[in-house]
Amino acid sequence: SLFFLPIFFVTQKFLRLLAKIAFPACCSARYNLALLAFFGFFLLYALRVNLSVALVDMVEPNTSLAKNVTSNVCPEHSSTINVPRNTTGEKYSWDADTQGWILGSFFYGYIITQIPGGYLASKIGGKLLLGFGIFGTSVFTLLTPLAANLGVGYLIAVRALEGLGEGVTFPAMHSMWSSWAPPLERSKLLSISYAGAQLGTVVSLPLSGLICYYMNWIYVFYIFGALGVLWWFFWMWLVSDTPEAHRSISHAEREYILSSLKDQLSTQKTVPWRPILESLPLWAIVVAHFSYNWTFYTLLTLLPTYMKEILRFDAQENGFLSALPYFGCWLCIILSGQIADYLRQNRNLSTVCVRKCFTLIGMIGPAVFLVAAGFIGCNYALAVAFVTISTTLGGFCTSGYSINHLDIAPSYAGILLGITNTFATIPGMVGPVIAKNLTHNNTVGEWQTVFYIAASINLFGAIFFALFASGEVQDWAVSGYRLRRNWK
Repeated sequence: SLFFLPIFFVTQKFLRLLAKIAFPACCSARYNLALLAFFGFFLLYALRVNLSVALVDMVEPNTSLAKNVTSNVCPEHSSTINVPRNTTGEKYSWDADTQGWILGSFFYGYIITQIPGGYLASKIGGKLLLGFGIFGTSVFTLLTPLAANLGVGYLIAVRALEGLGEGVTFPAMHSMWSSWAPPLERSKLLSISYAGAQLGTVVSLPLSGLICYYMNWIYVFYIFGALGVLWWFFWMWLVSDTPEAHRSISHAEREYILSSLKDQLSTQKTVPWRPILESLPLWAIVVAHFSYNWTFYTLLTLLPTYMKEILRFDAQENGFLSALPYFGCWLCIILSGQIADYLRQNRNLSTVCVRKCFTLIGMIGPAVFLVAAGFIGCNYALAVAFVTISTTLGGFCTSGYSINHLDIAPSYAGILLGITNTFATIPGMVGPVIAKNLTHNNTVGEWQTVFYIAASINLFGAIFFALFASGEVQDWAVSGYRLRRNWK
């Protein structure tokens, strides 16, 4: 709790400061929505990654059949402080293959509900879908210890159900912002909302480790699950699907939002599936999203292994250093959102120019530093710095391809995100597996190959997006098929 509270209050003060920049004033309804979404995605990612930390304590040490060889290239960086730890948690005899199924089962549920989530959000609204998506994930997280006791099959089923719940959340949020975000504030509002995901990773990785170490692994699931349920009550009480339905929004703010979106939304009752799937700007987002997530999921899954087996940091130090890159990414997401909208509003840069520039920075920059990280030998400080810079620069993509769905088709943004996120989930399923197969001996050369592959995919995605992306509302996405420019 003491670890959690300072971050909560600092973040709240920072976001309120950001809200003062925009019309009408601090505590506007749309910035309150961004703040609540921020904490929702914070908890969403905490619920996603906590099992990867807790699983270490859930498994008996001698049951992992396939253990990696620790590299002896680098000397031991530090010695673990001998602090008594709690050992009361239940242990299970799950081999390495079983553990892989447990960790991977989340994505098999997650990929199924992406497109249906976007479609449902366009029909029933994003509030209920996002709210019950996080609520359901929280409830299944609370049931995780019971499922583990019942058997590995129950645990895999619970994790897959968590994935089903989380799968609707991003499309639902995009769908809500299509009604709430004025075009010239999209970067700011969405970057604030989705920055919670990075901070959730930052906090949950070390905090889950500390809970396991000093308490019991079951409390990792009880604490984060309970916080998710608590968040749900605030979400259902304070949020509305549209400005028209909001109970306490000012008249000035409501008119400002509605007038800014007047010519960008469609009144069509049916979804134009064929034009959507034939849209080259959409496929530019798909390729960029897939490429970025390859690097993101590879690092998210294997960065602790790289820290331990190559750089040889101890476990406790590893948890905090593994979270450091995502802290940098969180800061970059919030700041880049402010910069992107400043460039569009005050410097008259076109939407497509800003989206392409930010995507190029957010994908080529990480590729360069990721490759460099494989060539610095045992320079611990430089290795951590390069990986941190690589992940931090990736935060620019949130104001690049990541919100481009709202630029090209605001009315169908949830559906479009469901499509791109379906493809972008594939790297989470296969990327770490490929990387793991390439690093059997944990040599520096093997890890260089992993970084080469991730950097090459990032580079391809950046170039493809720069060539084929658009910043204009597509003709099939508006009533009357009129082409509009978002920044005019």
